[in-house]
Amino acid sequence: MTEQQLPAWADPSVSPADLDAQGMSRRGLLRRAGLFGAAFALGSAATPALAASGRGSGGSDPRLAYLVGDHHVHSVYSHDAKYTFAQQARAAARYGLDWMVFNEHSNFGHARYGAALEHQEILKARAANPRQLIFQGLEWYIPAAEHCTVFAAPGPHEVDLLTRFELAYDGKLLGYDKGGAADADTARNEAHAVKAIKWLAEQRRSGYVDDVLVLANHPLRLGIDSPHEMRNWRDAAPEIMIGMEGAPGAQGAAIPGWRGATSIRGEYENKPSAQSWAGYPADAYLTYGGFDWATATVGGLWDSMLAEGSLFSITTNSDNHRTVFDTWKNGDWPAGQNFDSTGKLPDPVNTDTAQPGSDFWPGEFSRTHVGVTRYGYRAVMQGMRAGRVWLDHGHLLDGLDVRLKRDCDAGRGVTLGGRLRVRKGERITLYVTVTTASRANPQGILPELAHVDVIRGAVRGRAADRDAWKAPDTKVVQTKDVSGRTGTYTLRVPLTAGDESFYLRLRGSDGNRHGAGYLGASVDPHGPVPHEPGNGDPWADTWFYSNPVFVDVAGA
Repeated sequence: MTEQQLPAWADPSVSPADLDAQGMSRRGLLRRAGLFGAAFALGSAATPALAASGRGSGGSDPRLAYLVGDHHVHSVYSHDAKYTFAQQARAAARYGLDWMVFNEHSNFGHARYGAALEHQEILKARAANPRQLIFQGLEWYIPAAEHCTVFAAPGPHEVDLLTRFELAYDGKLLGYDKGGAADADTARNEAHAVKAIKWLAEQRRSGYVDDVLVLANHPLRLGIDSPHEMRNWRDAAPEIMIGMEGAPGAQGAAIPGWRGATSIRGEYENKPSAQSWAGYPADAYLTYGGFDWATATVGGLWDSMLAEGSLFSITTNSDNHRTVFDTWKNGDWPAGQNFDSTGKLPDPVNTDTAQPGSDFWPGEFSRTHVGVTRYGYRAVMQGMRAGRVWLDHGHLLDGLDVRLKRDCDAGRGVTLGGRLRVRKGERITLYVTVTTASRANPQGILPELAHVDVIRGAVRGRAADRDAWKAPDTKVVQTKDVSGRTGTYTLRVPLTAGDESFYLRLRGSDGNRHGAGYLGASVDPHGPVPHEPGNGDPWADTWFYSNPVFVDVAGA
């Protein structure tokens, strides 16, 4: 593999004069973390030792740099996409991504031909873009359910792992797609999904691949990912099935006047079907401030999983197939060829006329930030596994650092995804360090953060009802008005440990659009709300979310 280079903002050999405002801001964050230069440049070679030491998996946390990425990007190796690897990589670099996953749809053409051809393209893309971390992945059709991102660390078996997995476990290829209450094969299909995740975990344990991760994609788009399925996937191998998309791609789907009067952000335009889990309300099929109902509902499905005391991460991404207002179209097939016979679409051609699309380029609107102590592929995967993740839309923030510590401690405390152990009644403080946007976003708007919400939920242990989707003891406990504040500042939130363990997570927005949350104003007084169909300008309604920090109360 081509020798990896640091991103320009992290590379001491790159002059500050060659960086834009956001690059300078990120370099400043890296310097404050004490990681600029050699401390960050060791890359993936240092990551195995880091992982073995146990650092970053809870407890006392190191200083972190956050790498920006997207785990859900498509190319001509997906049957319904459009762009070449080079087009996607250039766009990702333009919008500041440090890492990305080419996550092609499972398909017979892909399994037979495309995956191997794609791997050669991956190697070329890595060589042509040495400042980016480019993963090869697969969009798995989960038996009896929706889609998942599956991706592996680079290595001699990365493509073989994905191809073997695709042929043996894909619900679409096997005809194991049915998961409705009335379908005879639902139990078999759901069990096959669990078996698939366990198989991936075994490939990691055996050393066949260095690492592999799985994330559920657009979980409530069709309502077919039931709560018990999501819990079963997580519990099958929590070290690799680490979470879900908190916000889907296709965020440009409801730009006014673009796709139509019924369009919804994320293309969440579906109604319950015979395949849907019957316990979801009709409102679950919408997005709220662009986020999936499972994530956006304080006290909802995501919180019900966190209330078990287990980490389940969220991400956001482009799911890029066809970019809004882009002028490229798919090329024409040569006579007698199709995707099943080639595994690859013809390269696109430019028409100079805007073509249909719902997506933004990777990094243009949706960004997942992963905390690492070193630069490299395995460092990103370890950071995701540890839960050191926050996300934003519209480039709302340049930086977010979260620390929770006991008032009697002098250390750095724990960060996102970590666990703080305390005694009943002990005083603790949450430190939230915000770095505001340093430049206009790709839409020409300088984002301004209006508020930061602190959400607290009780940890009650494993849910007796595997289909529970409510966490009745989770609510917004504080809202900090930060309107007009710029630069880097730290919010201090004093807290007291009670009788039971709990978790904290953060959320905030530009303040343009909010109302009572789905479970009521007493739970969430200023939460995200659905937009009118066809009138969902994403740039006018942007949010950030963070993963949780857990607090384990002794004796609870």
